Amino acid sequence: MSVPQTVDGARLMRQATYASVATASILIVVKLVAWGMTGSVALLSTLIDSTLDAAASIINLWAVRHALTPADREHRFGHGKAEPLAGLGQAAFIVGSGALLLVEAVHRLQQPVPVTNEGIGVAVMAFSIVLTALLVRFQKKVLAHTDSVAISADSLHYTGDVLINGSVIVSLLVGKTLGWTFIDPAFAIAIAAFLLWNAWQIAVNSYDMLMDRELPEEDRQRIKEIAHSNPQVRGMHDLRTRLSGQQGFIQLHLALDDDLPLIQAHDIADQVEKAIMEAFPQFDVLIHQDPASLHEEPPVYDAAPQG
Repeated sequence: MSVPQTVDGARLMRQATYASVATASILIVVKLVAWGMTGSVALLSTLIDSTLDAAASIINLWAVRHALTPADREHRFGHGKAEPLAGLGQAAFIVGSGALLLVEAVHRLQQPVPVTNEGIGVAVMAFSIVLTALLVRFQKKVLAHTDSVAISADSLHYTGDVLINGSVIVSLLVGKTLGWTFIDPAFAIAIAAFLLWNAWQIAVNSYDMLMDRELPEEDRQRIKEIAHSNPQVRGMHDLRTRLSGQQGFIQLHLALDDDLPLIQAHDIADQVEKAIMEAFPQFDVLIHQDPASLHEEPPVYDAAPQG
């Protein structure tokens, strides 16, 4: 369910995109130097990931700025779908980085190369973990005020980076202690798999929003309960819901007594609309009033899709 977006929430979203770009840029420089000194393919994997992070974060910066633009004459439903579009862009970047890393790791397994200057690699990874963890903490704060799919995807990716950086430290220490040359590319392959899984999750969530997937069944049921809680409502049907970035949309038909004056039917619909908007802030609610005698059984698609 969408979290209400306030002026403060919009400001936090913009700050989160700036913080992501800055963090990725710093890590690219640091990891590039460290990779040149160590030759670690696992460290290379995190360098590639940080480079893709920077590209994805720049896309997010554009998407969030665009998504927060108010509705205009040409875009009556707002610009919220810029966020899932950015999510698909992120997924494509992550798939590319994961595939390149997988190829390099397999090659390194076939032709092992010893890692040097492990201490530098460990120090860089520890620095990366601290910096990335601070960014993720700030992103979680932003997500407590908003429900941005772009920021959520970015946070998921950077949370994975914390785990990835930790795994690189383990691979460097194990490789140095035991002399296992295969451990470095083996960790890189595991990281590549993790990146590809993240890309799939981000792509699915973005696709669902672009295709106007219904809200979860518990949210739809809550809307029905709110509508039926009004004693003058005789029935409800044709419930349709969707999300578009920070903006949500709810449409439904209310069945009311046939002989109600139009002004009274309008007041009842307003009462129901207000109650729904209190439970679902930042949702646009559109209600159509029907005579109860014409109230038909809801069509099959009124039920929330399964799976």
